Amino acid sequence: MDVSDTPNPLLRPRRKPQSLSQEVVAALTAMISNGSLKPGDKLPTESEIMQTQGVSRTVVREAISRLQAAGLVETRHGIGTFVLEAKKGGNINIDPATITTMRDLLALLELRISLETETAGLAAARRTDEQLQEIREALDLFRANQQGGGDTVGPDFRFHFAIANATGNRYFIEIISHLGMGVIPRKRINTAELAHDQQASYLDRVQREHEDIYEAIARGDAEAARAAMRNHLTNSRERLRRAQQEAESGSTSAA
Repeated sequence: MDVSDTPNPLLRPRRKPQSLSQEVVAALTAMISNGSLKPGDKLPTESEIMQTQGVSRTVVREAISRLQAAGLVETRHGIGTFVLEAKKGGNINIDPATITTMRDLLALLELRISLETETAGLAAARRTDEQLQEIREALDLFRANQQGGGDTVGPDFRFHFAIANATGNRYFIEIISHLGMGVIPRKRINTAELAHDQQASYLDRVQREHEDIYEAIARGDAEAARAAMRNHLTNSRERLRRAQQEAESGSTSAA
């Protein structure tokens, strides 16, 4: 056995290769979505991905195979794996980089309400204990980072992605992966400020909404999970909608 195939022993034990590979897919897709990796760029080497993600070579290769199947990358023998241009034509082409205004974010939230309401219901019906643990870990990391003043966008995306992953439906998984961390509004704008709220209070509410979703999924209550997810995303939409109305009203007054 190649020693390099063994994850770093200092990292905490992780999950099965299938879910691990999907985590790597999410991480690499987020880099492509946010422009860290652009079309034509070469992906990090297998060894580099193994080190940064704490996974085995087998997991990395499975993740790259999934990215190839999704049409996001191509591997050139003996050279490496490269990011492809977004597909045109009959394929849906949602470019996260173009989601920049409040109007764009509101439109995206409308899409997410319909999409993720169903992912929550399916996750409640289909999730495994292992997948439930993935969702729990994302929530715990969100809380830890909030209390420590760290990043909460990454754990927030991880939470929503883990729910999509628990559906077992690759299309939900691929759409959320493609959108990446841009699906989290505060990645792009200060949503707490727009809501005229303290950041801590705002994040407390977000976490409570997340916990409601988690509890319903943990109980296997599909309808409650759908309702909790719809409530969470509708609240986000309404905060943005009010902020947009205030901004437009201010512009009209100034004119």
